[in-house]
Amino acid sequence: MSSDRSVCVTKRTTLEIAHALRDHDGLCRHIHGHSYVLDVSVTGDLLDRAGDPKAGMVIDFSELKTLVQRQVVDHYDHALVLHAADRGAINTDHPLFARTRFTSWPPTCENLLLDMVARINAHMPRNARLSHVRLQETATSWAEWDASGSTTTTPHDRES
Repeated sequence: MSSDRSVCVTKRTTLEIAHALRDHDGLCRHIHGHSYVLDVSVTGDLLDRAGDPKAGMVIDFSELKTLVQRQVVDHYDHALVLHAADRGAINTDHPLFARTRFTSWPPTCENLLLDMVARINAHMPRNARLSHVRLQETATSWAEWDASGSTTTTPHDRES
C-alpha cells in the first residue's frame, strides 16, 4: 500500500454480552453483562478503478458493517460466554442458555478482543488490512489491539 493513498477508516458496532470470570477474586466471577462498543479500523489504499462504485473508498462502510456483523455480532451478541470448565454448570439444552459460548480461555475483555480480531482478520478483503480494534467494556474500561504491535499469528480457538 502506498502511503500517499493510504487511509484508515473505522466502523463502530455495539453488542450485548454476558460473561463470568471463573477464577476472578471479585464480583466478576458471577454472571454479569456489558453493553460493549466495538471499533474496527481498517487501513488501505483508496480504490481508484475508473467507473468502480467503490472508487475513493478503502472499504465500503456497509461491507465493513456486514463483515463485523457476520463474524462477531452474530456469534457474540446476546450470548453468555463462559470458560469450558463451566460447561457442566448449566443446561445448554434449556432455551435460556441457547446462546452460551464456551472458550478454553477466560472470557475477559482482552481475550474477547483477540478472538474478535481473529474472526475479522480471517475475512478481510485483499486491498485492506485490519489495523486497530478497540473493545470497550464499560464507560471507563476497554482493551485495544493494534496491528503494528501484534505478535499473534494464530487466532484464538473458536469453541462454542
